[in-house]
Amino acid sequence: MATVSLKPTKAVAEQAAKGLKLREEHGRGGTQVGLDRARQLSERQELTPAIVKKMRAYFARHAVDKDAPKFGDPKNPSAGYIAWLLWGGEPGRTWAEKTMDRLEKAG
Repeated sequence: MATVSLKPTKAVAEQAAKGLKLREEHGRGGTQVGLDRARQLSERQELTPAIVKKMRAYFARHAVDKDAPKFGDPKNPSAGYIAWLLWGGEPGRTWAEKTMDRLEKAG
């Protein structure tokens, strides 16, 4: 049986690093948990299945944030956009969903 990699992709790491940079520049976005996650992701640390599950849940819960004004605005990004990036952005969402599917199939 093949093992499931729990190491975030380079694209996920890049989005988390972008989120950290924007948070520093604008002083908003994300919680302490989001900051901790961004550090793990930006360093491409091996995660646990529980963390990947939390990532999937975060994206499901916060998809509505994408409808907010200034989501994705590079000059004045919304706090929700910065938080979204801290969790890996769209690449993080895709990676967490696919990784959880693989973990669930592997049983």
